[in-house]
Amino acid sequence: MKQRPSLAAAIITLNEQENIRECLESVEEFVDEIVVLDSFSKDATEKICREYEKVRFFQHSFDGHIQQKNRALEKCASEWILAVDADERVSPELRQSIEEFLAKQPLVHGAKMARLTYHLKKYIRHGGWYPNARYRLIRKGKAFWGGENPHDLLIIEGEGVTLAGDLIHLSFKDLSDQIQTINNFSSIVALTRFNNGKNGSLGRILWKPTSKFFELYFIKKGFLDGIQGFIIAVSSSFSTFLKEAKLFELSRLNSVQPSNLSSSLYQKKRQN
Repeated sequence: MKQRPSLAAAIITLNEQENIRECLESVEEFVDEIVVLDSFSKDATEKICREYEKVRFFQHSFDGHIQQKNRALEKCASEWILAVDADERVSPELRQSIEEFLAKQPLVHGAKMARLTYHLKKYIRHGGWYPNARYRLIRKGKAFWGGENPHDLLIIEGEGVTLAGDLIHLSFKDLSDQIQTINNFSSIVALTRFNNGKNGSLGRILWKPTSKFFELYFIKKGFLDGIQGFIIAVSSSFSTFLKEAKLFELSRLNSVQPSNLSSSLYQKKRQN
């Protein structure tokens, strides 16, 4: 019987000492290598990673989620790659599905998996957060990270399959952490869209946040997650508002780039 294809886990990190150990331990027993591409962490991330024999540890200055994750893919030597974030864990059921999938010598180039997020002391199963299956298991050389920073996604050649089991996502420490992330990510999105030639408008500022809340809370049944579902719908609406308002600020008010972004990493480039 032919041996299953080799498998790597690819992870990018920046100051992930609170998350990285559990992430590594969820994959180390069934992968052949773990590639960690770190953005020069200032905490114990590197020390923890080097405790594991399967880890191949690299460092590169961070210049965007998509760019960094594509570098991590390139550094993997295995035939197949499982892309995992430091705040994610592979559940036992998902591990079994991955092993069974690879044992069959699949002809497709990728497999999707559901991501189950734990937030506000609860696993969130509605409001568009679940199952929200995305490609995370890919054949090397047959997929790449694309999308819009920081909301990246793996794009594969052809069609893939969907595996049973969940990728557990420990998204935020608490609501304050989520709000800080929303502020940071909305700035990156707004500046990226501005540099790609998009302009903000008052109509989108008024309409998009309202429609986002309605979509998540009612159409996608966020109300079934109780008060957590309501909080998530409101915070997602607020995130949408900030993206549109910051784009308006950049394009219509001729503002400099958002002040919470590093000038050396994210720059306002489009000329008015």
